[in-house]
This record gives sequence, structure tokens and C-alpha cells, in this order.
Amino acid sequence: MAAPSTPYFLVDEERLTKNLELLKRVAEEAGCKILLAQKAFSMFSCYPLLRKYLAGTTASGLYEARLGHEEFGGETHVYSPAYRPEEFDQLLQYVDDIVFNSPAQVRKYAERARAAGKSVGLRVNPECSTQEGHAIYDPCAPGSRLGTTAANFDEGLLPLLDGLHFHTLCEQDSDALEVTVQAFEVKFGKYLSGMKWLNLGGGHHITRPDYGVERLIRIIRRLKETYGVEIYLEPGEAVVLNAGFLVSQVLEIVDNQMKIAILDTSAACHMPDVLEMPYRPPLAGSGKPGEKAYTYRLAGPTCLAGDVIGDYSFDEELKEGSIVVFEDMALYTMVKTNTFNGMPLPAIAWRGKDGEIRTVKEFGYGDFKMRLS
Repeated sequence: MAAPSTPYFLVDEERLTKNLELLKRVAEEAGCKILLAQKAFSMFSCYPLLRKYLAGTTASGLYEARLGHEEFGGETHVYSPAYRPEEFDQLLQYVDDIVFNSPAQVRKYAERARAAGKSVGLRVNPECSTQEGHAIYDPCAPGSRLGTTAANFDEGLLPLLDGLHFHTLCEQDSDALEVTVQAFEVKFGKYLSGMKWLNLGGGHHITRPDYGVERLIRIIRRLKETYGVEIYLEPGEAVVLNAGFLVSQVLEIVDNQMKIAILDTSAACHMPDVLEMPYRPPLAGSGKPGEKAYTYRLAGPTCLAGDVIGDYSFDEELKEGSIVVFEDMALYTMVKTNTFNGMPLPAIAWRGKDGEIRTVKEFGYGDFKMRLS
């Protein structure tokens, strides 16, 4: 089957499998369980492949929990800063493990969860920031709403808890995890006695080529030996790192102090992290501005003046119809797309190990209209 019309997301089976094999090795050598964080990647058509390597999924609410339960299987975990009362009983139908954000949420819901046979946890905040330049993604930033600090921990709730959870990292190496674990143990380690599990959250860039895998394994083994608990990791990016692409084409070239290529894909609609983070996504065959012969600003077709992806240089001139391929576009893209300006959603495609590209899903006017009234 031919590739869909641009723009489209393309996930590569061979690259994805390489990531999964490394994650499985970590799980086996460290003796831990690794879950898919669906908030980063929810392409459920490839869940049959992922479930061969991962223990289950994590969710941020009812819909992700249901998707993980129905399409992935294995263990289904959920965490939310606050649960909606009218959804809680539905949520219990799909999850095995439910993590609360505060003592108040534990008091409100934990006994109902326990009565339904669910494992109950509390997210804690070690108040240990290890990030640089990503304040928007730092759960340990001052005033953070995510997780219970040591000052707010209620020891009277310990009989209701099966485990503790913390998530503090974003695209980081295992040295940052080591620092965080030390801070966690100082403030919360004493509470692990008698608990069943400890969840180290996500943000572990395990499949990045220079990641300290052996250090990660040592950290997990030591925690297991010290506290006798099951250890969970819930990476999102690491599962699909460098395994996806966004294929686009040039619609028009305009000139305003520099050459500007207007694409059929939008940063605002199709890769919003480019504007939120912000960052300059990698682009196949390109260089930095001025590095190659022809420099262009690549921008989207929406009315947003700031719908700019970045400045790139090329060996050859771009022209109408030129194809450009953005790399590392499986994570936080499909899950965050929107139809601002009536922009069509990119199709989703799969490239198998045989090299053949198969269209998984295409979107149309109905997908835009159904979200409106």
C-alpha cells in the first residue's frame, strides 16, 4: 500500500523494536517492570508489538486507562492530580493500580479503590529539581501541584497505601535519577517498609545512545534489595525515541529578508512541543542556518504569526512540492495534534521491517467538525 498524502506521521517498526529490545533487557537485568506512558504515545495499532516487551501501560485519566486496558492489556496504572467523582467508579473498571496526588485524594477515594481490589499509591514530591531549561516540565519547581511534599505527608494514611510514586525527570540520564533517588530516600524512604512497590516515573531517556543504562540497572537493583519492593518505570519518549517521522511538503516559498518555506504541516497543530518547549526538531538531510548552501525558515500554513518550526539549511534549493522529513516525531505529536484554523490532522502510517509503508489511519473534515457544535 502506498504512503498517504502529506503530511503524515510514519512510525518505523525496525527502530521501534530496537528500543523495545533495550527496554526489555533493562527490565530483565534490573528485575523491574516497564510500562508505556500513553501520554507520550498512544498509537494503539502497534500495541500488539509493544506488549511483547512491556508489562502494561500508564494513564492520566479515564480515557487513556480504558485504551490501555482494552487495547494493550497487561497492567494498567493511572495517576491524576485530581479525579473526577463522576468518573471514579468507571475508572476502577479498567485499572489495576491507582496513584493519588494528595492525602486528601487518598482519604476521599482509597477505601473504594481497595474494596474494588485495586493497588493504591501516593505520588510524592522529593523537591529535588535536576532539570535545566525545562521549567514547564519540572514537577519539582517551586509551587508545583504535582505530588505530596514531605511537609504534607500524612503518616496516618500508610495503612491505605501499597506504594509510592515520584516523577521528576524530563529527557534525562540516569545520573539525574540517582540524585533524585537519594533525595527521595532521605524524605520518604522510611515509609517503604511494608509497601509492595515503588514507581520511579518517566523522563528516563533510556534508549538514547549515550544513556547510562548500567547505572540505571544498579539503582533499581539496590532499591529492590534495600526495601524489598517491586520497581516500576513508566517511560514514554524512550519507547519511541527516534522511531517516528513527520513527512511534509513545501507549498510555497516567500521572501522577507530570508527565504521562507511554507509547509503543509504546522508546528502549532501537529508538533506543538516545538512551540511549548520550545525546540528545533531534527530534519533529515539538513544543517544549521548557513551551514549548507541554501537556508530557509520552515513555517506552517496557519494564521498564527509564530507558527514557525525553525531555520534550516540544505544542499539544494527548496521548491514547491519538495519533501521534508522531520525526525523523532512519534512522541508527543499524535497525542497532542489539534485542528486550529481547520487544519487537517496528519495521516498515520507504519513502515514494516520489509520497508513497505502502510496507511494506518487517515482523517478528514468529519474529524474537524465532530469536535465543534
